[in-house]
Amino acid sequence: MTTLPRDCATRLFIALAVTAGIMTSVLALPRAAHAEDGQIDKMRAKISAFISDKMEKLGGSRIVYKVDTDGLRESVVTDLRDGVYKNLRDGKIAFSGLAIRDGGVELKIADAKGREQLARKLASAAEGLPSHALAVTDGGDGMVRLAPTNAASAARLHELVEDTIAMIEQRLKEAGVQLASVQPDGTERIRIFLPGLMEPERVTAVFARRVKVGFRLIDLSMPPDQAQSGTPPAGTEVLPGFKDKSLYLVAQDSVLDGDDISYAGPGFASATKEPIASFRFNGRGTRRFAHITEENVAKPFAIVLDGKVISAPVIREPITGGSGQISGNFTLEEANSVAMLLRAGSLPGHLSLVEQQVVQPAAKP
Repeated sequence: MTTLPRDCATRLFIALAVTAGIMTSVLALPRAAHAEDGQIDKMRAKISAFISDKMEKLGGSRIVYKVDTDGLRESVVTDLRDGVYKNLRDGKIAFSGLAIRDGGVELKIADAKGREQLARKLASAAEGLPSHALAVTDGGDGMVRLAPTNAASAARLHELVEDTIAMIEQRLKEAGVQLASVQPDGTERIRIFLPGLMEPERVTAVFARRVKVGFRLIDLSMPPDQAQSGTPPAGTEVLPGFKDKSLYLVAQDSVLDGDDISYAGPGFASATKEPIASFRFNGRGTRRFAHITEENVAKPFAIVLDGKVISAPVIREPITGGSGQISGNFTLEEANSVAMLLRAGSLPGHLSLVEQQVVQPAAKP
């Protein structure tokens, strides 16, 4: 099974135009991203042809899923509202009536300089981030409306489908399925072909469980091995490490989870050049993480993926910027897998099973 390349850190740019009292912001993908899309399409065409030939000879399973577009739209607008609120608060811009309405965010900023300041902040915040086109309309009397453009919504849906495909490929690999084709089917569906596998329910069971991502505090009241062999403190449990046999005594409840993550991708540490997984919280997650780190300086916390601790850093100082890095002596492939799982844990909603079908091999002449 081939995992297709994808640049999750695509840079975007913003251009602001103000005419006749209407201010519009436009974010656009650079040409390099479109070139990469063409490369992916070519690779997928080759994989599809190979798998189709195997399906004809061996038979197998055909499965179709639909991504949750309603959940995506809700997530995008909620993140937009949280981001606008943060910019208003940080810039000390007076406003009123901030609310989600009709697929966008509306608010009133009476001061014209305040409206201009918000526009500048939105442009600055978008620089270098995996964001998408945003239409900002000045409705007069200080009323401002912000909403994703149609092109932006299509781009976000495409990104969601690509992340979901990566998650499906990883789950199949973990389940021991080595021969498969996972491809987009239209704009919001995903088609899976599994040559030789005549029990599709075995695979659909794999995707019935959502990736669990959690940020949990570590309990230092007793050694983990003692807690494992005896009775752990109330509200805690012992979890294994991701790469080693270390044990961790952690809180059962997460202070943040996958829904608080807006972006995750692989990279390299600037000082050591070792592979890492970087992540960024949405507005809600940023506020929560800032509060948690302020309250727990000098204490360790665990980043948990599907019941395993992938990192247990010590909080050196309050982290208010809303982003972080995960290191753990990873290979680049492992860093990419961790980032993919973080993204999978934050995918809006669930996959909906549209179809599962057994395909018989073609009759021999």
